Amino acid sequence: MKPKEIETYKILFEKVVGIIGETRIKAYKSLTKYQLSLNFEIGKLIVDSQIKHGWGKHIVTELSKDINQVIDGITGYSPQNLWRMRQFYLEYRENEQLQELALQVPWGQNLLIIQKVKDNIEKQYYLQATIEMGWSRAVLLNQIKANAYEHHMINSKQHNFEKTLPVNLSEQAIEALKSEYNLDFLGITKPVSERQLENRLIENVRRLLMELGYGFCFIGNQYRLKLNQKEYFIDLLFYHRILKCLIAVELKVVEFEPEFAGKMNFYLELLDDTIKTKDDNPSIGIILCPEKDDIEVEYALRSSNKPIGVAEYRLTQELPEKLKGKLPTKLEIKELLERYKELD
Repeated sequence: MKPKEIETYKILFEKVVGIIGETRIKAYKSLTKYQLSLNFEIGKLIVDSQIKHGWGKHIVTELSKDINQVIDGITGYSPQNLWRMRQFYLEYRENEQLQELALQVPWGQNLLIIQKVKDNIEKQYYLQATIEMGWSRAVLLNQIKANAYEHHMINSKQHNFEKTLPVNLSEQAIEALKSEYNLDFLGITKPVSERQLENRLIENVRRLLMELGYGFCFIGNQYRLKLNQKEYFIDLLFYHRILKCLIAVELKVVEFEPEFAGKMNFYLELLDDTIKTKDDNPSIGIILCPEKDDIEVEYALRSSNKPIGVAEYRLTQELPEKLKGKLPTKLEIKELLERYKELD
């Protein structure tokens, strides 16, 4: 195959694999909802019987023993799991909205949310995010520990998707974009160059895909684009199985600058003209920066005719003990940058 044909084939391959994966996921979701509905009903029966007959904890142990004698070889009916079913029912019996979401989330993730999250609005966020992003139990735990809900509430998403994409695609793209990405798994505790950051992400591409969310398929880094005799390179290129489009990611190690949006707009033009197939939706760009000024981003995206999102990333969750109090805060860094701008 010629180089261009190889790239086109890669995209075809990703689409076929995507369809296979989506079909498997649909079948799994259907089975999951059936099993969760069963767990909910068993929990209800236990609670109703305890209330009606005044039974205590012993009934769950007795029930577990008798169930396992009748339904030989079926796991999942230990006393502990029956208690979890009871808790599952009590958690969602008075909130139909949360109940509907919970029935779409795997059992392990459900238990984690019940154990770790107390506020109903926060529960809704993690349930919804698990459904939309396909979070595994490990990823969900990491998101809860990283206070993803708090960052979601504090940081608004910045993009121009409503202006540059059809309504249905815009809504999906907004859901796929985060306001902040947690790259703590890289273990970076000192300044690095953009290429070093990119290399570390490639070395940890599996963790990166989990952080980006469900649907992202990695195509390559330093992805080459050509225009006449000149070459250009995209830091990271993905294909999104749900959005059915290419997603270009540019990594920056400095605060957002308006020219970043112009460069990304140029890359998206080239992607749409030379790489995108006729069945693909318009390519989307994501610019990742350690810091951004929301108003500056808003102005920079106004003139772009391509869908671009700008998000911050966080490299470390906590500072080493010996560095606490010795490094400037985010606000102090921002003030310093403003002073330098005034001096310029």
